[in-house]
Amino acid sequence: MAGTGIQSRVRARRTGVLMAFDASALVLAYCVGLTARYGGDIDAVWQHAAWITLGAVGLQWVVGLASRVYLGRVGVATIEETIALGLVTFGCGMTVATLNAIADPPWFARSVPLTATFLGFFVMLTVRALWRHLTDQIALTGAEGARRAVIVGAGYSGNRLARSMLGRPEEGLIPVAFLDDDLWKRKRRHFGVPVMGRLEDLERVVHHTGAEVVVVAIPSASKELIRPLVDQARDLGITVKVLPSFAESFSAKADVRDVRNVNMADVLGRATVETDVSTIAGYVTGKRVLVTGAGGSIGSELCRQLHKFGPAELIMLDRDESALHAVQLSIHGRALLDSPDVVLNDIRDEPALREIFEERRPEVVFHAAALKHLPMLEQYPLEAFKTNVLGTANVLRVSTEVGVGTFVNISTDKAADPKSVLGYSKRVAERLTAARSKETDGAYISVRFGNVLGSRGSVLHTFTAQIAAGGPVTVVHPDITRYFMTVEEAVQLVIQAGAIGQDGEVMILDMGQPVKIDDVARQLIELSGENVEIVYTGLREGEKLHEKLFSGAESDQRSRHPLVSHAPVSPLAEGVVRSYKLDTSTHLGLRQAFEDWVHLPDPVASYVD
Repeated sequence: MAGTGIQSRVRARRTGVLMAFDASALVLAYCVGLTARYGGDIDAVWQHAAWITLGAVGLQWVVGLASRVYLGRVGVATIEETIALGLVTFGCGMTVATLNAIADPPWFARSVPLTATFLGFFVMLTVRALWRHLTDQIALTGAEGARRAVIVGAGYSGNRLARSMLGRPEEGLIPVAFLDDDLWKRKRRHFGVPVMGRLEDLERVVHHTGAEVVVVAIPSASKELIRPLVDQARDLGITVKVLPSFAESFSAKADVRDVRNVNMADVLGRATVETDVSTIAGYVTGKRVLVTGAGGSIGSELCRQLHKFGPAELIMLDRDESALHAVQLSIHGRALLDSPDVVLNDIRDEPALREIFEERRPEVVFHAAALKHLPMLEQYPLEAFKTNVLGTANVLRVSTEVGVGTFVNISTDKAADPKSVLGYSKRVAERLTAARSKETDGAYISVRFGNVLGSRGSVLHTFTAQIAAGGPVTVVHPDITRYFMTVEEAVQLVIQAGAIGQDGEVMILDMGQPVKIDDVARQLIELSGENVEIVYTGLREGEKLHEKLFSGAESDQRSRHPLVSHAPVSPLAEGVVRSYKLDTSTHLGLRQAFEDWVHLPDPVASYVD
């Protein structure tokens, strides 16, 4: 640890040490240049040479301080420092060479300043690189007790992560090897850590290095990479960790402190969605954008992503004040709830909703407010009717009244050939949206997708809580499957769909392949390391064994985006649902009404107030 103490003392006197060293390098370079040029005849020019050398040193110091090269502007031996130091050194060297050339007579041979500049710069760079290499080795040898880690990915993120590990050995991870499938990176070394092969070489590298941890340093790593890696690591008896995405860590820097354990979002998630930013910006940037249900899982992520596109106003509407506090805090880093971007309102209250819309005049609306828990709505179908049907009708009506140009209704895969109250209510909402599209010049569309990983009340939260409690983990059926998507990619595609959707369509997001819930439960139990029992509870009322994204009459057409399908929706006149007489005495009548509305042929789109 003595080396670390010396390193700390040198860094504390960084400016003086760098200036003194560069001065010594220049003096040495001029001496070598003069000796090489004059040999034994140096006595004739040594007085001029001494003064010019001192002048060159002084000029290097002045320009270096002015450009903050010596004041910590850039790290020692980094690419940034090499460029900055090169500009300073060669700029000063060319200045001395020019003055010497125009002097009459020249102070010494014209080749001397050029030779000294190149030689001095070479010495400065070489010693800096040796210093960087030495400090990295000090960190490596001073990491007693740290676990040896293999880093998957020898690119920018892996490079920065290795540097962070070496600089913070107290975090408990130290790099011993890289793995990368890029053949061009074979035999490379980053901070003394070698690239020892491809992913298929993991077993050999682990045995050779004694590694205990594998860290995936690819922020956009897909499940196709992570899932087999987790399986292989389990067989080898080592741990897999991941570097989170830049969006998740709120930083573009790869830091060992951000490294976390693998979770189910990593195993079930997919690669980053490619979005057409220009089309999105075209209908969001500079516009007044309103999001209903802004405090929910989808709504809050919508707000975070929409904020990046620079809307003129982002109006976040929800009936839950705590949820509004959370989303405002996540966007702005503060949440006083006293600014006009948060609106406390219930979509069931049409007069209050109309007042908000007439005052704020939104141009783009994302309708994410809904009740979504299937078993709860089976018990209380009237609540589904009030929120998912009448609430949607209210938002649609006031949107057309104020001339909203783009309306995106967030739907669910349960609306495809529905058999639950949730599915019926969301399919009716799709049909109401299609009907409104006939009455306005704007684009009114619906977007349909499946389960969102990590959303409130999701199966992952349920399983995690059950495992933490010691079990059992409850699974409805051993063969039940569901579609899964991360909230980030779902929202990216929702925003993209808003740019490419056409009136009255439902845009259906590509959810990949359905996943067995039983497999999810077993993988979570394995990741936890606990011995927990799985109990099968049986399908509940309205629950499907296998969800599907398309109804029987819909086809998978993807003419505008490879991950977004589009299908026409049969409109349903708003007056049909508004004419229903609320009857709290029986749920059977309302369920029958839902089924009628879903299958009702296209009526004349006349609206009954």
